[in-house]
Formats: sequence, C-alpha cells, structure tokens
Amino acid sequence: MELEMYRRYSQMARGIEKAELVFKNGRVFSSGTGEFIDRDVAVADGIVIGVGTYKGEREIDLEGKVICPGFIDSHLHLESTLVTPGELVRQAAQCGTTTFIVDPHESANVSGTDGIDYILDQTDNVPTNVYVMMPSCVPATHVDDNGCILTAGKMKGYLEHPRILGLGEVMDAPSVINGSVSMHEKLQLFQDRVKDGHAPFLAPGDLSAYVLGGIDTDHECVDYEYAMSEARNGMYVLIREGSAARNLDAIVSGIVEHHTDTTSFCFCTDDKHIEEIRREGHINYNVKRAVQLGLPVEKALQMATIQPARCYGLCHLGMIAPGRQADFVILDNVIDLNVVDVYHCGKRIIKEEKTELKICPPYLKNTVHVSGFSEERLKLKHPGTKARVIQMQEKQIVTKAVLEEVPWVEENGGKYFAPDREYQKIAVIERHKNTGKMGVGIVKGYGICGGAIASSVSHDSHNIIVVGDNDHDMALAVKEMIRTQGGYTLVCNGEIYGTLPLPVMGLISDAGYERVNEALARMIPKAHEMGVKEGFDPFITLSFMALPVIPEIRVTPRGIYLVNEDSIIRTPFG
Repeated sequence: MELEMYRRYSQMARGIEKAELVFKNGRVFSSGTGEFIDRDVAVADGIVIGVGTYKGEREIDLEGKVICPGFIDSHLHLESTLVTPGELVRQAAQCGTTTFIVDPHESANVSGTDGIDYILDQTDNVPTNVYVMMPSCVPATHVDDNGCILTAGKMKGYLEHPRILGLGEVMDAPSVINGSVSMHEKLQLFQDRVKDGHAPFLAPGDLSAYVLGGIDTDHECVDYEYAMSEARNGMYVLIREGSAARNLDAIVSGIVEHHTDTTSFCFCTDDKHIEEIRREGHINYNVKRAVQLGLPVEKALQMATIQPARCYGLCHLGMIAPGRQADFVILDNVIDLNVVDVYHCGKRIIKEEKTELKICPPYLKNTVHVSGFSEERLKLKHPGTKARVIQMQEKQIVTKAVLEEVPWVEENGGKYFAPDREYQKIAVIERHKNTGKMGVGIVKGYGICGGAIASSVSHDSHNIIVVGDNDHDMALAVKEMIRTQGGYTLVCNGEIYGTLPLPVMGLISDAGYERVNEALARMIPKAHEMGVKEGFDPFITLSFMALPVIPEIRVTPRGIYLVNEDSIIRTPFG
C-alpha cells in the first residue's frame, strides 16, 4: 500500500475522518475468533478500514442483521452447472458466494488450453473473485479417451497468471504413489502452491504416500471415518454437497457426534446444476444444513469463510478485518441464516441482474466427432454366464461391482442381454477423434423404463454416455447428441421427449440459464416418471458412470473398467 493511501486510510480507521461507507448496527461475525460482536464496519475503496464505532459519508443501517465475510466455494467445476461461467458466478453470488476456486479440467479434457483460456476469459471482470486451479490430470488416467493431453510443459505458461492458485485435483492417485515421472513433474512445478487431491478410499499406506507427494486437500470423502483419516494426515477436507454427490450429512453428523475440531474442514459444491442452485442455494445451503445437523453456527460459518481462505492462501479474504477485501454476506439472523444482501469489494450485488453473455470462439462449438456408431453395435451377447454389473447407489457417485445373473432373450439364433426394470444397458461412445471406440455394459439401480437418456457430459473425458432399456431408443439418443453437438437428451417410447443442447465443448449452454432451467424442469421429472430413482439426478449421476477414478466399476469407450484392479474387460461377461 502506498504511503499516501495508507495515511488516508489511517485517518479513517482512527475516526479522524469519515469513512466512505459504514455498515452500522450490525452483528459482525468475527471469523478469526468465532464470535458475533456488535460493531460498525468501515469501508473505503473496496477494503475494510476498521471494525468499531464509525461515521461514514454514506451509511447503511443493518438494523441488527448479521454481517459475515463472503462465502467461499473451495472446489467446483463451472462447466458442471451447464451455463456460461459468468452466469453461474452471478447466480451463486446472490446466495452469498463471493469467491470460487475453480478447476477447469472438464474444458481442458475436451479442448486443452483453449478450454482453460475460455474459463479464464469468461470469468474476467465478473463481480466476484474467481481463482483457477491448473488441471492436473488431462486425461484423468491411462485408460481415458479424451480430447487433449496437458503436460507440465504446457502448464508453465500459466504460472504467472494472477488468478492461477495451484494444481487442480490430482485424480490419478496411483501415479503419485508409484512415482510417475510425468505426474511428479507437475507436482514439482507447483511445489510452493496448494495442490488439490482426489483420493476416495485409499488404503492407509497409500494415503500417507499420496500426502507425502504434496497433496493438500480432498473433496471425495463420503463418510466421517475416511474424512478423519485425511484430516489426521494433514489434509483439508472439502465437504461436498452437489447435485449427485451429497456427502455433507454423513460427515457433519460425525463431526457433531464426536465433537470434532473443524479447523481442517471447508465446504464445496464440486458439481451442481444451475436450477438446483436457484432452488436450494449454494454454499449458504451447506451452512444451513450443517447447522440443522447440530453444528454450531460459528463453526459452520468458519468452514465457509476463513478456513478455505487459509487453505488457499487468500490472505485478503475470509475475514472482516482491516485491510481485507470488503466482501460481505448480510444474513437476517443466526437462526434462519437467510441471505438478505451480498457485497463484493464494498459494492452491492444486484439481484437478478441480467448477465451479458460473452461470445464463445467458434472452434469450441464443434467438438462432437463420432464415426462408426450404429444401433447394431449396442447389442450385447449373453454367453450364459453371470455378468459384472454396475450397481449404482442413491445420492452417491461411487458404485459397486456385483456379479449376477441377468435376463436374456434369444434372437436370430443367439442369446442377448435383455434389459428390464432392474437391469439396463449403458454405453460410452468416443466423441473426440472419430476412433469408433465404444464400450457397452450393464447397470443396476438406475431404473429407467421405456426409453433412454444420453449426455455428452461424462466425466472426465466427456464422451457420449447413454443408458436405456432398449437399443432403438439408445441409438436415437446418441444420434441426437451428434446432431446438437452435445447436450442432454431424453427419449421416451421411440420419440425424443426433450433435448438440452450444450454446444460449447458439449458441456455448456450459451442460450441463457432461463432456457437451461426450462429444459431441465421438463426433462428431470419425466425421467423420474420413467423410473429413474428419486435419489439420482438423472443426468449428473449418469455423467459419473464413465469416470475411472471412482470405485468400483465404470464403463469407458474401451469396455468395462474395474477400478480397484485397474483392468479393462471388453464386455461385462468377460
């Protein structure tokens, strides 16, 4: 800070001169001490000047409401919200989230550095703080068929970017643990910066080796016991509450039951649809739900403010204190925790302000390239043996690998798998390089009957994934994805019921969140009507069935992947 500027602020801090803006009569949440204090907050040029008794050139009477530091989402993928990045951050900001720690590995897996540049450009000059973690695993594993490869060499050019904080979630844990040269080049490149993890269900020794490699955080904990094992190893646990993966209840309930210190815990959304954010909330929902489960409100607010700020080295955020950025959430009270107003750099965020959509480069809107697909290729021969089945689990993205007898039908002298209400067919079709690769498997627990659902959002390689109970509807859904250059589609009894085009990299709509919400509001209830269980988001849950870093079994363009064994089998009967 320049001396003349400091002298001016010092006069305001001591009450000799009026501050530019003063929030009066508020209950200030002091995140550093975990207490509420009755004070005024003085602001000038977007920073906090002091907390005490002040007069201002302009004053806002809070009338006893709570003034809290702006909330921080410690890990999310903007692409998973389906709308342009600028729209998402404006919508989430109205829920009190003023800082976003973004991992653009979805875009990078499709379009490489062009995808990363798109996220950086789209989040420039938005009325929030958007920081980016450099994607570490593009592709996610050695069995992925994605669009691009991101090496340590390609990352170097981003090191000096002011909004690049560190290394994004390291999904390929075996490469860390086993000392892969290419992985450790990336870890070394970011040795002095925060490195996010992705480490579900590692054995104790493997977890120790993973942390020894320099990993600082993880958002993949699904229960209290594993979360504690990571915290004991010195990691920050980012408690996730998204659209498909809802882990907050299990972890926070354990924290409350065992009176656990929460210093090592933060909140994140990871993957959350825009319509759910508008209906339910963002990080404010995490705070509310944690308090409902019995966590003291002070602890919940610290997990949404100062703890993620400390984790990511954002010393200017997370507190209402002199010299910190004036990002505030105004809450009605400490019981209901409803967001009344939100401020970024001392300026009020206008609710429902229309977002000006930035133009997307045309080369990011032509990314679906499929060859050799046909309905005939979806047929799955049944040799009369038990099949390896993907058992899906409600409100989770982990799966179970089960070996079961499945129904079959005789056709043209051969036996073929015959989907029914319990077992459906699932397939993944490579869509980046016209390779013609396609894997077909069997899924249990999803429940769709009389149709099919397809999506070009399938983590993290984002090939076309389709599930259904008959080949004709599945093929129709895949062809619709090719026609629209990506999106979501729902087919019912031989007809396309609805399609949400996602033309930007096959991940994002540039038609505005209103159209996205309208399409999802029509398609999601219909999917549940067709049998998809209420514990699943029909599209988001499906999108994770191709992700080969989540146990235990997945389907990829190469075939069925057994995660724990690191092996591919061509068919579920292999």
